[in-house]
Amino acid sequence: MSVTVRVPAKVNVQLAVGAARPDGYHDLANVFLAVGLYDEVTVTPSDELRVTCAGPDADQVPLDRTNLAARAALVLAERRGLEPSVHIHIAKDIPVAGGMAGGSADGAGALVACDALWGTDASREELLDICAELGSDVPFSLVGGAALGTGRGEKLRPLEVGGTFHWVFAMAGRGLSTPAVFREFDRLGEGLDIPAPVASQELLDALAKGDPDALAGAVSNDLQPAALSLFPELADTLAAGRAAGALAALVSGSGPTTAFLARDAESAARVAETLRASGTCRTVRTAAGPAQGATVLPGA
Repeated sequence: MSVTVRVPAKVNVQLAVGAARPDGYHDLANVFLAVGLYDEVTVTPSDELRVTCAGPDADQVPLDRTNLAARAALVLAERRGLEPSVHIHIAKDIPVAGGMAGGSADGAGALVACDALWGTDASREELLDICAELGSDVPFSLVGGAALGTGRGEKLRPLEVGGTFHWVFAMAGRGLSTPAVFREFDRLGEGLDIPAPVASQELLDALAKGDPDALAGAVSNDLQPAALSLFPELADTLAAGRAAGALAALVSGSGPTTAFLARDAESAARVAETLRASGTCRTVRTAAGPAQGATVLPGA
């Protein structure tokens, strides 16, 4: 028997970041939108816990117990007094180290898959509690759709979305460390009065109305200056996307993936084609959101 769970990538349509807290984290107002790029996590009984991975950049994915999918299995097994004897296979399609929560998605996918495989019948609340223990973005990978994340981003409030939003994602030639981007954010903000993070009502209204033009005027990412400071070439990618007709261009999360909002699927295809030819990025993908959260696939 095996169980396969599909989990989506995310884009941060707003990422407001507060000053560093005493524990080293930052309070966030993080508006997540799940998009239709997916990893699939399959779990199968095994003599021991092991992780395998296939797909684009799979060689960059850790296969030891630092992998969030492995950690998810370990936490659930410990809570239930079980041995984590499971083979976790990740079919990768979400960019690796790209600011689109691919690792978090794998953690949520493995958690849901192991819960189904082992018949642990964990409640939604317990699953979300484990997700928050694993990492700030993991709860949203479980929930999907659209949500406002506060605290470290793990406290979620579902958001209404009134339509489909079309995106183009440009993957960079190298990765960016999320902790390094936050350290650079702190460095750039030294001596400044950093306000408490608050979600933009204009942005929430645009999501609820399904209005891409209104959303384009409201998207923001407080980590973008830090990402550009560490990876200045991203500015060329952002400029190329804007020149190609994107309604908005921003770094996705901590980067280095850049995200471009398009008016419709046809516009997204044109922006993607221009970005591919621009020489400013490694690969380009299109996807629409909102997308469903972690989902057990039929036949499991």
